[in-house]
Amino acid sequence: MASSSLDTEAGQAHMAGDGGYTTAATAHAVDTDSWQQVGLLLVTGFNCAYVLSFSNLMMVPLGWWWGAACLLFIGAAAWYANWLLAGLHLVDGHRFIRYRDLMGYVFGTRMYYITWFLQFITLLLGSMGFILLGGRALKAISAEFTGDSTPRLQWFIAATGAVYFAFAYFVPTISAMRNWLATSAALTVTFDVALLAVLVKDGRSSKQTDYSIHGTQQEKVFSALGAVAAILVCNTSGLLPEIQSTLRKPPVSNMRRALALQYTVGAAAYYGISVAGYWAYGAAASEYLPNQLGGPRWASVLINATAFLQSIVSQHLFTVPIHEAMDTRLQRLDEGMFSRHNMARRLVARAVLFGVNVFVTALFPFMGDFVNLFGSFALFPLTFIFPSMIVLKMKGECDGRWHRLWHWGIIVFSSVLGVATTAAAVRLIVHNASVYRFFADM
Repeated sequence: MASSSLDTEAGQAHMAGDGGYTTAATAHAVDTDSWQQVGLLLVTGFNCAYVLSFSNLMMVPLGWWWGAACLLFIGAAAWYANWLLAGLHLVDGHRFIRYRDLMGYVFGTRMYYITWFLQFITLLLGSMGFILLGGRALKAISAEFTGDSTPRLQWFIAATGAVYFAFAYFVPTISAMRNWLATSAALTVTFDVALLAVLVKDGRSSKQTDYSIHGTQQEKVFSALGAVAAILVCNTSGLLPEIQSTLRKPPVSNMRRALALQYTVGAAAYYGISVAGYWAYGAAASEYLPNQLGGPRWASVLINATAFLQSIVSQHLFTVPIHEAMDTRLQRLDEGMFSRHNMARRLVARAVLFGVNVFVTALFPFMGDFVNLFGSFALFPLTFIFPSMIVLKMKGECDGRWHRLWHWGIIVFSSVLGVATTAAAVRLIVHNASVYRFFADM
């Protein structure tokens, strides 16, 4: 393979695994978690505050039939792609705990850095989206009590960033999240059930709901492409090897069990809310559903509060790979995560990361743009293109012509769709930048 010149975060240091493979050095825990724990982490991680915007982002631009078809097709395709990638966790006696290390080993240094860039763009934009959604939830709670005198959104964005920073500092790794999963699951069930109850009530009380797709033909096409990217975002993360690294042996079959839990129980919940929101409000579905919920004040406060609290845990799953890279670089690996030296280094690293993310989020508070951009630009290659590239590189000559044609078809189709959806996302950003000013109070 092409790993001889590869320089990863762990340098050349490797430690022998007791399962007959080697694992790159890391500051975070490896080979410690059960598949049930990781499966629950995925279910609660994807059933996060983002679902409050999915009706608007996914269903409104597509309508009922295209929306349902795309939900099922993209969900099934993402499940297959992640199932395939999970099987590439162990290669030539190495256990690859980072996606970029795997790509660098198979294709060389250039693909290592391309993967690094795509992953970190995905995670940074995803983090900004979480911060924005958390800020919106806090502002919605405040508006229930203060009315028109509610402070600007930017204050709530800053408060959200501070809470996320504290959690990331004291719960530094994916494995350390195990103590918070029961709380996260309870919060997920609470806001899912409460939200569904209000949506059903609002849907039944609505005398006439408009389900038509509005806009010019060009606007409809670009909006539909953005919806495809949003559907991909709600189904995959682009960091499966990093999540898989925490699993006990056998990591491949255990990861596939966890994925089955995500794409059945988890998908039923976040798809259900997305469809229910569209059924209740149709084309008028807000980019943040709680803004238009009917019912008593306590229901709105409960939904926003539980969504915010649950997002504290969920957002950590999608930023941990950045923390792992920084911790492995900056901390002493022969000391514990809570040694004085490592805690000081971690404090600075987390503060810089969340400080930058909070500032950029407050500057450009355009909710849908975050979802569409990282779904199109980064997740298409990370989810569909790269796994098929690895399979073709490693097994292409052995598995027959139809096997090669299948994976080449995935690569070509995903590349075309990725370019098209990225163009749609950039168009949306340009439009919103012309409509809203910096630090807009949305």
